[in-house]
Amino acid sequence: MKVFLKKVRLSFPHLHEANSYEGGPAKFSASYIFPPDHPAVQELNAAIVKVAAEKWGAKADAILKTLRTAGKTCLRDGDSKADRDEYAGMMFVSASSAKRVKLVDQDGTTPLVEADGKPYGGCYVNAFVEVWAMDNQFGKRICAGLGGVQFHSDGEPFGASSGNDEFEAVEDADESFV
Repeated sequence: MKVFLKKVRLSFPHLHEANSYEGGPAKFSASYIFPPDHPAVQELNAAIVKVAAEKWGAKADAILKTLRTAGKTCLRDGDSKADRDEYAGMMFVSASSAKRVKLVDQDGTTPLVEADGKPYGGCYVNAFVEVWAMDNQFGKRICAGLGGVQFHSDGEPFGASSGNDEFEAVEDADESFV
């Protein structure tokens, strides 16, 4: 089930080049951060319930309760990432895809390439994810497939320094080293 996310914060983007985690297959991926009152929370929860019901029928409620308790759904509480300040008090969804997804600029049609420098972790994007239920040899989960991403607007980059905080103002011209 497709869910459109409007003006959410992009985190850990691997959108231009696939990345491999823990020796697994390389995938394109991203996480999207938003406040608990963002419309995406209600839309994602509805999609999670719907795909669970389609996959597990009468057992869906019990299975979903277990998956949520174990943190095995794509919609998660940002406080579970205690080491990441930008997640505190927020919700997030992580998504991945084996294939590169469409990346476009604000106009919705201009393709973005890595040299454009966007999207980047910390900016705001519009995106869509495909919520689906997994039940195979790797277990049960509710996952999100990575869909297209549209750059929305700039935001404070995550984990990046501008370089301006590394120097102090020069007060006295010390010529002794010249």
